[in-house]
Amino acid sequence: MPGPAPPSPRAVTAAPPDVTAAAMAARRALHFVFKVGDRARTARFYRELLGMRVLRHEEFEEGCKAACNGPYDGKWSKTMVGYGPEDNHFVAELTYNYGIGEYRLGNDFLGITLVSSQAVSNAKRMGWPLKEVTSGVFEAEAPGGYKFYLEDKEQLKQDPVWKVTLGVSDLQKSVSYWSGLLGMKIYEKDEEKQRALLGYADNQCKLELKVVGGAVDHGTAFGRIAFSCPKEQLPNIEALMKKENQKILTPLVSLDTPGKATVQVVILADPDGHEICFVGDEAFRELSKVDPDGDKLLDDAMAADKSDKWFADHNMKKVSA
Repeated sequence: MPGPAPPSPRAVTAAPPDVTAAAMAARRALHFVFKVGDRARTARFYRELLGMRVLRHEEFEEGCKAACNGPYDGKWSKTMVGYGPEDNHFVAELTYNYGIGEYRLGNDFLGITLVSSQAVSNAKRMGWPLKEVTSGVFEAEAPGGYKFYLEDKEQLKQDPVWKVTLGVSDLQKSVSYWSGLLGMKIYEKDEEKQRALLGYADNQCKLELKVVGGAVDHGTAFGRIAFSCPKEQLPNIEALMKKENQKILTPLVSLDTPGKATVQVVILADPDGHEICFVGDEAFRELSKVDPDGDKLLDDAMAADKSDKWFADHNMKKVSA
């Protein structure tokens, strides 16, 4: 179970010898991608309970070339929400496929932990179910079943989002991948509890790997974690994965956003099939600038979305993926 944040974690190992410390320091944890079936309730959870804001919102008529919205070709939207700009905050990417009402959870995503007594107060005020899992840490479930762990302490002045916890089947194999190949520092490793905490920098959101017992099931709700790096590192990451015979889901590709920056990405899969996106940092900083109209764009899109009414009028349910 995700627990409280330590005050100042210290790395116990450095980056692998073939990767320079400077190169690793230039990598940043960016966001986690969630598929959502109920956009209105989801927006309420992130905005009113967690206290995040809409950083930008985009609508698309067809599926993403890098499968950002999953294996779907129809109309979809992407909403970035967080406590601040993605330059120095870990945020959530909410993808909504118009024709799909719900997704099946697996045991791959185990939760996001954040430090915010305000979020705990908001949940209590809203009557949102909370469960105290350890002293001062409360579990709240976002629409769709995604777990959030709220530490009841004053919200951090920097990024309140402390860690993302993913399920793994073999701790040593996963640590070897994330640290040995992707160059993350190991902050903690607990063989008894079968968990490890890794990250690229002290001031960034961390990645916790926790053994689930058995195989990792991604369901249909499977997400994706994203990091940025200098664009010149992308071919090296791809080449290393080829050399080590690791899975590459999307070879290095350029993604165009009309009127905005073109970003380069390479998408990998770790030993348990967790999707990992590396994106060129320079273009991504341009692409990820906060849009002051983000809230309005999301609200307008939700108001214009008549898909629920259409299905109800035809005595039909949206597809369960």
